[in-house]
Amino acid sequence: MKNILLLGSGGRECALAWKLSQSPLCGKFYIAPGNAGTEAYGINLPLSYNDFEGIKKACIEYKIDILIPGPEDPLVAGIYDFCKGDIALKHIIVVGPSKEGAQLEGSKLWSKKFMERHSIPTAAYREFRAGSFEQGVAFIKRSEPPIVIKADGLAAGKGVVIAHNTIEAVKAFRAMVMNEQFGEASKNVVIEQFLDGIELSVFAFTDGTNYVLLPEAKDYKRIGEGDTGLNTGGMGAISPVPFADESFMQKVTERIIEPTVRGLKSEGITYQGFIFFGLIKVKDEPFVIEYNCRLGDPETEVVIPRLENDLVELILTMQEGKLNEVRTQHSAKAAAAVMMVSKGYPGDYEKGKVMSGFEKVRGSLLFHAGTAVKDGQTVTNGGRVIAITSYGDNIKLALEKSYENAAIIEYEGKYYRNDIGFEF
Repeated sequence: MKNILLLGSGGRECALAWKLSQSPLCGKFYIAPGNAGTEAYGINLPLSYNDFEGIKKACIEYKIDILIPGPEDPLVAGIYDFCKGDIALKHIIVVGPSKEGAQLEGSKLWSKKFMERHSIPTAAYREFRAGSFEQGVAFIKRSEPPIVIKADGLAAGKGVVIAHNTIEAVKAFRAMVMNEQFGEASKNVVIEQFLDGIELSVFAFTDGTNYVLLPEAKDYKRIGEGDTGLNTGGMGAISPVPFADESFMQKVTERIIEPTVRGLKSEGITYQGFIFFGLIKVKDEPFVIEYNCRLGDPETEVVIPRLENDLVELILTMQEGKLNEVRTQHSAKAAAAVMMVSKGYPGDYEKGKVMSGFEKVRGSLLFHAGTAVKDGQTVTNGGRVIAITSYGDNIKLALEKSYENAAIIEYEGKYYRNDIGFEF
């Protein structure tokens, strides 16, 4: 039995908590800070996932054996190195890369150069900063729209602009570099070729040498139906992905996943945990749009329900460096998640709206995201409020069940997209 501390408070962490708590290998289980939904699976701790000293105290007090950072922030900030450099924590299994390995997500420029070194297919790019602003503008004017402008560092999912004309591109570039729109994160900016295709997310779990694949997924970022409006953290997801057939996934494995894992090892970078591959299928060829050093959200809410292996057992096998000895089992069922959000999201929104209807839900999993308990009632506590995940013999049937239950849950200002999976 292993005592586990999971860091985070979103739908991803709720799905992970649901899965981890099912394992007979799971001992005492804590989530920091968690939400109203994670309380069903473990004990919530009033602790920020960026408070390393607080995390240290909790790990010692609760005799933690496994630490799982859900979001990217603590990984990019070096929680792995913090634990391994502390005599009281170094025995803990940290499910995530070293600070250097987390640069796959923490720096767009670092990841681009990594892909160049290892011949991993991605969009052509150039890098610019304040000192080369005029050269950047000239480059934009020579480029064929659409043009992709990316802040180098973490920008809470808002650091990417797809500009549809030169004026829009220059405006976004100026805002990032000259006006420091994202502070240190946009000190360097990557301008890259626009790839026209259809996106998907692929997930590997690696011990640093070997890896296993989790179910693939497709998420839906735009707030409006038909993929219109502002980008969000994700309005829903489906798994499996109909166009990711065996032939395409073989290309993904051979050209992207294996060179990534080999490349990290060859450069002496410690990486044990999840690798998220944000991919795009152009005609029939895969390209990397981005890496993440953790699981995606809301993709986790469909990926983890379709993973039939014991997740704690996989983590222990990762620690032993023996993932080559296991195979992941994926459910034959499809899974679909619909994200219910607050009115006004992804802009300004109110919190504290009382939620009801949970007891009437049938046949779906409820993965809380932005929720809290106040005066004994579940209330909204974020922009993305709750993910409703359902299984089905196909994506259409899974979505029907999720939408059926989305209509049952009530709170003031509720909103969700009615067209998740619309392409299929």
